[in-house]
Amino acid sequence: MINISEVLETNKMILEESLDVRTITMGVSLLDCADASLKTTCDNVYDKLTTLAKDLVKTGDAIGREFGVPVINKRISVTPAAIVGSACCRTPRDFVRIAKTLDRAAKKLGVNFVGGYSAIVSKGMTKADKLLIRSIPEAMASTERVCSSVNVGSTKTGIDMDAVRLMGETVKKTAEATRERDSIGCAKLVVLCNAPDDNPFMAGAFHGVTEGDAVINVGVSGPGVVNYVLRNTCRGESFEVLCETIKRTAFKITRVGQLVAQEASKRLGVPFGIIDLSLAPTPAVGDSVADILREIGLEQPGAPGTTAALALLNDQVKKGGVMASSYVGGLSGAFIPVSEDQGMIDAVNAGALTIEKLEAMTCVCSVGLDMIAIPGDTPASTISGIIADEAAIGMVNQKTTAVRVIPVAGKKEGDTVEFGGLLGHAPVMKVSGFSCEAMIARTGRIPAPIHSFKN
Repeated sequence: MINISEVLETNKMILEESLDVRTITMGVSLLDCADASLKTTCDNVYDKLTTLAKDLVKTGDAIGREFGVPVINKRISVTPAAIVGSACCRTPRDFVRIAKTLDRAAKKLGVNFVGGYSAIVSKGMTKADKLLIRSIPEAMASTERVCSSVNVGSTKTGIDMDAVRLMGETVKKTAEATRERDSIGCAKLVVLCNAPDDNPFMAGAFHGVTEGDAVINVGVSGPGVVNYVLRNTCRGESFEVLCETIKRTAFKITRVGQLVAQEASKRLGVPFGIIDLSLAPTPAVGDSVADILREIGLEQPGAPGTTAALALLNDQVKKGGVMASSYVGGLSGAFIPVSEDQGMIDAVNAGALTIEKLEAMTCVCSVGLDMIAIPGDTPASTISGIIADEAAIGMVNQKTTAVRVIPVAGKKEGDTVEFGGLLGHAPVMKVSGFSCEAMIARTGRIPAPIHSFKN
């Protein structure tokens, strides 16, 4: 039973503490859209999306108004396009036609993004996978709302280093293809290890082949709420009090998401999938994971103790969330993107936070190196090395990790790049000048770790 004090408390979270439902994402299987004809495949994809998701935006907006909870984004994730187009695509340009079809459907529906222009290549690449990956630069340059992801490794299979090398080159080409817009195409492209099938957040969302025909996944975000509670109740308190406070707050945040998810599922006639309870920041003041780390006791994120503080935060968020919903999934934890978190930007500008420290932090949090601008002349092999490092962290630690770096064409260390909206702005960060080219030139796979053998 919900009492009046809980209602008032939730209202306060929304009005004063930046609580929102970051996204309602409808996952849609496109397996039944595949055909030997490219035109037929594209027609099937467009028709299915515009039929199944025709009421998604309207429903999300209505729930937001009626419940008083801001529902910021309405999105779609689809079956990895490399699978959908495997029978009909003969060239990279063929896959670009599928990307443009997804973009056209997204515009028709009014959704913010559609994710799933993806390939899953953790153990090897099919011909279709390679074609899709080579099509990514043009696809990102010629569409507005399509997001791309490539999964290059997993704990069970190891890391496909051929795919890692190819993705370093692809990131560079995508940056160049969108150089007139500060290489923003790379903001829609992420390389993952251990990618989940049910992630509602972009750019890594896709609808896994283990999922049903359609599903509703909801991502809740509340770093402002956690920061507010810690600032007003926990200064000088013990770690026990700190942890209990974060856990209880995460529980309340997740309950809001559960309510919205169940209502969206009912109104759309689509099964409820999961709640992703990630603390996803925005460039807005007061909506920052970095501010939470400061409230825990750090002068700046990047100071000694940062990794421990982030591990504590991530663990308590998960513990609180799993008590609030039986179906917690996706990524679920604390995001640490640079461009989307003003506190992280401030830490970089203060000299407290480097890519190397961010990499250490990814050992204990969600996702990985996210929305980081780097110099445009960074070699493709160096980007591949960064991808390999993050994939290794995910593979060994049995967790999802990712890389979304933006080698901004024409920009150098110390410059600032404006992306706008939720993508924010970013300082161009220093990248190691030492080469890993000879390592990246090797072919084959890094084997799965010994603890992957559990059969």
